[in-house]
Amino acid sequence: MRNCLYLLIPFMVIGCNSEKKIKPFTTVHIETIFEDSLSFRAIEIMDKSLAFAANKGSFGSIDLGTKQVRTNRLKQDSIWPEFRAVAHTATDFFMLSIASPALLYKTGNNGMELVYREEGQDVFYDAMTFWNDKEGIAVGDAVNGCLSVIITRDGGHSWKKVPCADLPKVSKGEGAFAASNTNIKTIGTNAWIATTSSTIYFSADKGKTWELFTTPIVNAKSTQGIYSIDFYDENLGIVIGGDYTNPSDNKANKAISRDGGKSWKLIADGQEPDYKSCVQFVPNSLGNGIVAVSITGISYSSDLGKSWSKLSAEPFYTLRFDNDSIAYAAGKNRIAKLTFK
Repeated sequence: MRNCLYLLIPFMVIGCNSEKKIKPFTTVHIETIFEDSLSFRAIEIMDKSLAFAANKGSFGSIDLGTKQVRTNRLKQDSIWPEFRAVAHTATDFFMLSIASPALLYKTGNNGMELVYREEGQDVFYDAMTFWNDKEGIAVGDAVNGCLSVIITRDGGHSWKKVPCADLPKVSKGEGAFAASNTNIKTIGTNAWIATTSSTIYFSADKGKTWELFTTPIVNAKSTQGIYSIDFYDENLGIVIGGDYTNPSDNKANKAISRDGGKSWKLIADGQEPDYKSCVQFVPNSLGNGIVAVSITGISYSSDLGKSWSKLSAEPFYTLRFDNDSIAYAAGKNRIAKLTFK
């Protein structure tokens, strides 16, 4: 590996436990902080920096105070990887490429080092996250009759694939959308994985055992299904998606769960928002505040998804909140700071 940027990842500061009542948003100010001819689908906020990885083997970080950008490119043999999944621990940054060979890197003593590689006709990884500084998970499309799930128990130094015998059988063509690195959500020991078949794979024991929940999200075509999932706490969750080839369709594309993902109910059916690739709860909103983004713009709800307003038509693929009024979003050719008021 050559020309690797070594990222020092400080410990992520956790917000205060007490929640204040925040006023509903009515506007969003968008400030572009980095532009390049790249497709940005994976970002991570880590203390005072924003790490990212993209296509063309590109990755880097942005100092959120000074706006200073550090970028680099990584080549594996003759391949410039396309990264759509990133994650971090207190000490390391991780990035995972999509199609075969799937390449998973972590920060090492001499830059980014390859810690997992997988090859095969159907190999395609979609998202990655960590439960804690030792245990992490990544998910990909189905191979040999089950979702591709790899897990680390040693801080990301080594990764093992979960045997198909330990996972539910998939439906035909089932996988996940590598649209925003938000197909997986972890809280405590729980993990939820959202799929193209509009099902939820749930584990209460950090990936040792799994069960399957269904949702009413539309999935009649291969381009339909759940694109993003988020949970505010262990009970309150939201899924969103639709069809990126028909982005104006807003039927059966968003649902809420109040029982940890066991059951789901459609919200604002046939109303705003339309297709969305990423959804996130607003911090300190008691779960009432929700923001969703996609190529069709930025939508917001202040009442747990019952009603929504379109705050901007500017397109983004993915979003991460820094606090209860500032978020960072990434999309085609840019990363931006979003200030909600």
